[in-house]
Amino acid sequence: MINTEHTKPCTAFEGSSIIASGDLTWVVAATKAVVDRGTSEPVLIFDDATSDLIEIDFRGTLDEVMQRLPGNQPEPPRGRGRPRLGVIAREVTLLPRHWDWLNAQPGGASVALRKLVQKASTAHEDKDRVRKAQEVCYKFMSAMAGDLPGFEEAARALFGGNSERFEKCIEAWPAGIRDHTRKLTLPAFLI
Repeated sequence: MINTEHTKPCTAFEGSSIIASGDLTWVVAATKAVVDRGTSEPVLIFDDATSDLIEIDFRGTLDEVMQRLPGNQPEPPRGRGRPRLGVIAREVTLLPRHWDWLNAQPGGASVALRKLVQKASTAHEDKDRVRKAQEVCYKFMSAMAGDLPGFEEAARALFGGNSERFEKCIEAWPAGIRDHTRKLTLPAFLI
């Protein structure tokens, strides 16, 4: 079985320069070489989907580093639900009249809730995609470009949906930061 933690797209930076971009195992291997040669620049790895920092312990050999990657540790035991289907039991608090309505629906409360969630999640798909892309891009910009000229104006343009103004604001940024920022903003400006 393929470990999805190891195939998630990410990007590593040495200061403002991109080391590597691709799946986690490839990026970690490329980054380990940079760390081993010794660098005075900060080395950071970002999850491309969330802009979360990925913490990697680079001590030891490449094989030892790979053994410590997220997802290589045993999973904690799961609670109630249908784990094979990815179903995890959670608590939902509703008023009695809501439970009465849900239980009266064909298939019961679970089926009715799934249908409601599916309908709501598809109703605003474009807005949700833009909002998520804006949040992911802003998180990365804050970490890597927060002190760069034009950051605040770029953030206003990002959330205002002004792609032309955004491009002008980030043009003078270091190439690695600028290019990765552009990549992250693509879904935000595609409406």
